[in-house]
Amino acid sequence: MDSVPGLGELIQRLRLYKAPPPPDDDDDGGGEGMEEDVDERGKVFTSAAIADSSSSSPRPQRFRPKRAAVLICLFVGDCGELRVILTKRSRNLSTHSGEVSLPGGKAEDGDKDDAGTATREAKEEIGLDPSLVTIAAVLEPFLSKHLLRVVPVVGILSDKHAFQPRLNASEVEILFDAPLKMFLKDKNHRSEEREWMGEKFLIHYFNFETEKKQFVIWGLTAGILIHAASVVYQQPPSFTEQRPKYRIPRYIKGNCTMP
Repeated sequence: MDSVPGLGELIQRLRLYKAPPPPDDDDDGGGEGMEEDVDERGKVFTSAAIADSSSSSPRPQRFRPKRAAVLICLFVGDCGELRVILTKRSRNLSTHSGEVSLPGGKAEDGDKDDAGTATREAKEEIGLDPSLVTIAAVLEPFLSKHLLRVVPVVGILSDKHAFQPRLNASEVEILFDAPLKMFLKDKNHRSEEREWMGEKFLIHYFNFETEKKQFVIWGLTAGILIHAASVVYQQPPSFTEQRPKYRIPRYIKGNCTMP
């Protein structure tokens, strides 16, 4: 069994966590200098510089990606271990259908902040009342190739029995949970090495079985959970993450595309 501190102590410690600023950070809220990137299928890799496809392009414009947030909702399992709530997306969705993901989605005008986005989406997808969740930390954002800035928000569900799931069938097929610490262990883990723009990186996969159902947790979701587990347990994973270092420019010119 992987013991965890009391939830109050854990919340207090996580609230002290400060995501390190990216290089050359500025005063617009940060987090847009060097981020992680995902492709259209949710595979995670460190973001590459956006290519300028026109040397005669107009004056550069400020690079401001659209925002999204996901909820890393943690609770204490029956054996005293920290567990995270996950979903399997509906097979009827046009993108990422049937994949494992964290509750979350794009920010809307009425959202107060990233935590507001994450908890609102969790309520819409799985019926999780935001009042049941204590926000503990906001982690480093992930930036998609489609210019979507995804912020992981760590929340604590102190009373798991108060949560009565109501799945939005159009978005979620299955709700389940997994031990958070599994994302630091090499057991049931594999990775694939890829190369992009001369830099090598790893895509991580975790096989998980519960109640005779088998799931593969990979790509963006796996990358976020590896980092979240490292922050919560204050230790690195037992395997190599292999994150290349690219930089996204603050300004974009003309017709710009990501390879």
